[in-house]
Amino acid sequence: MSSKRRVTNNLPRAMKAIRDVRALSQEDFSLVSSRTYMSTVERGLKSPTLGKLEQIASVMQIHPLTLLALTYASSASPNAAAEMFDIVQRDVEKLWPGAD
Repeated sequence: MSSKRRVTNNLPRAMKAIRDVRALSQEDFSLVSSRTYMSTVERGLKSPTLGKLEQIASVMQIHPLTLLALTYASSASPNAAAEMFDIVQRDVEKLWPGAD
């Protein structure tokens, strides 16, 4: 990633925001995680694996990339997600020629 880009990794804030929008409690994730684990992730004390993020996103009824997009999107720009996806698309095209 370019050193000129400022990356904001705020998974705890993104998870809490999605839970609030979906009206989900930490207990609603009991089939994939404990309330204690969810709390430690939301406080930034633990980092979930990609597999765990997929399970969490499933309970939230969103695609895992949506969770990651909200994690890395800057709140400074209303178009942050679109700008980020443009960057990702260019990166994918450079790294995986022929991908659409």
